[in-house]
Amino acid sequence: MARLLLILGDQLTESLASLKAADPSQDHVLMAEVNQEARYVRHHPQKIALIFSAMRHFAQHLQARGWTVHYVKYRPPAEGAAQTLLDVVKAQLHRMDYDALWVTHCGEYRLHSEILHHWANQLGVPVECFEDDRFVATLMQFRDWAQERKTLRMEYFYRLMRRQTGLLMTEDGQPEGGQWNWDADNRRAWKGKTCSQYPLPEPLVFQRDEIDQAVLDLVAAQFDHPGQLQPFQWATTRTDALKALDHFMTYRLPHFGDFQDAMASGEPQLFHSLLSPYLNCGLLSPMEVCEAAEIAYREGRVPLNAAEGFIRQIIGWREYVRGLYWLMAPDYSELNHFNAQRSLPEYFWHGRTHMRCLQAALTQTLDTAYAHHIQRLMVIGNFALLSGLSPQAVCGWYLAVYIDAYEWVELPNTLGMALHADGGVLGSKPYAASGRYIQKMSDYCRDCHYQVNTATEADSCPFNSLYWHFLARHRDQLIDNPRMTMMYRQFDKMAPCKQQALLDRGQACLDQLATL
Repeated sequence: MARLLLILGDQLTESLASLKAADPSQDHVLMAEVNQEARYVRHHPQKIALIFSAMRHFAQHLQARGWTVHYVKYRPPAEGAAQTLLDVVKAQLHRMDYDALWVTHCGEYRLHSEILHHWANQLGVPVECFEDDRFVATLMQFRDWAQERKTLRMEYFYRLMRRQTGLLMTEDGQPEGGQWNWDADNRRAWKGKTCSQYPLPEPLVFQRDEIDQAVLDLVAAQFDHPGQLQPFQWATTRTDALKALDHFMTYRLPHFGDFQDAMASGEPQLFHSLLSPYLNCGLLSPMEVCEAAEIAYREGRVPLNAAEGFIRQIIGWREYVRGLYWLMAPDYSELNHFNAQRSLPEYFWHGRTHMRCLQAALTQTLDTAYAHHIQRLMVIGNFALLSGLSPQAVCGWYLAVYIDAYEWVELPNTLGMALHADGGVLGSKPYAASGRYIQKMSDYCRDCHYQVNTATEADSCPFNSLYWHFLARHRDQLIDNPRMTMMYRQFDKMAPCKQQALLDRGQACLDQLATL
């Protein structure tokens, strides 16, 4: 008797645990585009298009490799289409007899819990769940590591992953270059196209095939979600994802380290890889991209700070947030350390605000479904933190608009790192900053409606006064944090009239949040 293998839209790899254990001569694969998964948040149209097209291409690849694939394409609810994955599985089990349903560990607690705790009783066949071994660390390994520590700092987990993988390690077990982390060398601002020493390469362009075009037509017709569908410039096959990997290693990684925190108007990619969508849906594996970066370093094609900074994001941060998500689920999503309650301003959905930095980051996000980590953290996330926006609303927005966003990676990054809503589980301090940080790392402050060099005037940069207002209203929660002491001392040394002027301007910004 055959087993039925359910493969999800973020599991598009032949190295998937259930596929490796199955027999293509008798077991069947089931894949489906269903309404519930496409609409439980208002996913960016490009995100839907990437997942649907990559799924169809992967199904085609599996069929060419001898698998029997049952593929259910998206149809709108009005046509009587299946609404949930459970509906699709029930229908396939009704058509054929199977011994069991096989799944690989899901990326979201919501769906994983539903499959494990409810499906077996409704389906009448056993449901077997395989561990997702595409990650470097197992969930049990992370749990064991976490139980031994009072604080869960990524840096120490990253060192464990370096030792485990051997990446950028010397023969005697020491980190290459004599230190683990080269982040201090990765904070240069990019001076623009006039800087001939660091030119930006031309972006990689992929040819669209019939599958891509059919999906783009479908998404355009069926999903009126915020964000632009065109131009759609993402790889939808493993072959093209490997081209993207090679392009990054050759043209962008050499300068990625220096400029990974930089921001520039009209330059959404700079030296970033744009590989996270392919890592998170399965078209690329974490170890193959890290090994490519290490090879580039050892061959002298990229400096150590670039290779280390990139590898740290993959085997350090990516592995860490996944472990934290499953360690803390499901209660983590409801945390709200600062009791932030404000609704999302409407410009989060259209990008029209007088704040040039926020306008640039939001517009880029809506146009491309992408923004790099500093835009997400220090512009959008910083603004949401200082303004007291609801963590649940902000997390829902991040999950919807970014092409690489799945809850396991989005939630800790947003709720924990950007908003400090977990009270310090993930980060030792809030990532709060004034407009000076944005001025240092970008050209956004140039020609802005607001003045970054003032803090109390009617046209002062909102970040400047919101920063001090945030510190003042959460003083009781932050005053004992050793990393915040200096800022409170600075505030306390100000003349009372200056303190009050900062707080008044900050409150005015909060009162006028919808029209900033």
